[in-house]
Amino acid sequence: MKEKMREMFKSKIHRATVTMSELYYEGSITIDKDLLEAADILEYEKVQVVNVNNGARFETYTLNGEPGSGIICLNGPAARLGAVGDEVIIITYARMTDEEARKHKPTIVLVDKENKVKKVSPEAVEA
Repeated sequence: MKEKMREMFKSKIHRATVTMSELYYEGSITIDKDLLEAADILEYEKVQVVNVNNGARFETYTLNGEPGSGIICLNGPAARLGAVGDEVIIITYARMTDEEARKHKPTIVLVDKENKVKKVSPEAVEA
């Protein structure tokens, strides 16, 4: 019998502030490499981006931004789905066996208004 697989919330950068928007770019989201590392997100990894300000949700892939810069840049068509100053949640998911999923705790990266890491936690996010 085939083992049941589940798609689980792997990690997120919670309520980061968009710092740039580049409409005439091929696409993607550029994120400070320090934030990507804290959230266990690789360059070119698929992410879901949720805009807290306007409710837009979209999928794209990540590009490494300068470490320590705090950059969150919406590139290409994604630039139409958010503006500088908007807060976004950047989420990744992973496929796991049922057994792995039942033990899994996601990585949650909380940031300040300058997109610097405040806290990294495998626990519930603060309100």
